[in-house]
Amino acid sequence: MSETSGLNHLGLSVSNLNASKAFFVEVLGWEESGYDASYPRTAVSDDRLRLTLWQVDKSLNGEPFNRKKNVGLHHLAIQVESEEKLNHLYSKISDRVDCNVEFAPELLSGGPRKHMMLAEPSGLRIELIWPGN
Repeated sequence: MSETSGLNHLGLSVSNLNASKAFFVEVLGWEESGYDASYPRTAVSDDRLRLTLWQVDKSLNGEPFNRKKNVGLHHLAIQVESEEKLNHLYSKISDRVDCNVEFAPELLSGGPRKHMMLAEPSGLRIELIWPGN
C-alpha cells in the first residue's frame, strides 16, 4: 500500500514568469492564485492540477533544459476533454509567437487517442492529450 496519496502540486522553474503565467491563464483558461513577489512565484490551476511557477534568477545565466541531456522534467502531459478542444487549443497556440509547436495533433499509438507537443513561453515542454474516449 502506498504511503502517499497523489500529486499536491508541481513546481516548475520558468525564465519568464509573466509570459508563462499568461500561457496557462489566457490560453488554457487556468486560474492564478498565490502570487508571491518576494520570490517571485505564482500558482496556476485547472481545478485538478496545480502548478507553482518559479521565476529563475536571470543574473545566474541559466540554460534552457535539454530533455535528452539533463535529468529532470521531460515534459508535462495535460489532458483535454475532447478532440475538438485539442484542435481548438492547437489553433490558439500555433498563432502565438511566444510558443513553439513541436507537432500538431496526431494519433497516439494508432489511436483513437490524440496528442500534440509544444513549448510554452519559458520553453517548458507540454503535451496536450485527448484520451480518445
